[in-house]
Amino acid sequence: MTQKTTLPKADTAEKTRKWHFLDATDMVLGRLSTKIAVLLMGKHKRDFAPNTDCGDFVVVTNTDKVRITGNKAEDKFYFRHSGYAGGAKTVPYKRQMENDSTKVMELSVRRMLDDNRMRDRRMKRLRIFAGAQTQFPMPKAPAAK
Repeated sequence: MTQKTTLPKADTAEKTRKWHFLDATDMVLGRLSTKIAVLLMGKHKRDFAPNTDCGDFVVVTNTDKVRITGNKAEDKFYFRHSGYAGGAKTVPYKRQMENDSTKVMELSVRRMLDDNRMRDRRMKRLRIFAGAQTQFPMPKAPAAK
């Protein structure tokens, strides 16, 4: 009995992309981020292959209402460095949520994706909105042959 492995092609992955709309109200940040990362990678699909970008589009709304567990609201910090001496900056979670809650979700999902060439392409398929209103251009349907 011969078994054949079929690999998905890039053009079929483009045609089968779907849109997923998620509401982040009262959802835990980490659990929601893992769900988003799986959808962006395409691991939920039958024809998933790690070397092809076969994930779907994801739209997340109400990121300002996302919650975290434990004492992370006081203990969690976001760190960045400019590259210069003394250029380290830390921002507490609470202040980051007040300033830009979409950045919190974006960093969480970005850090759950593999650090490879496909990560930036996958992140482009993620749309994040702080409120309930979503205004973004829908992509055009692929032309039928």
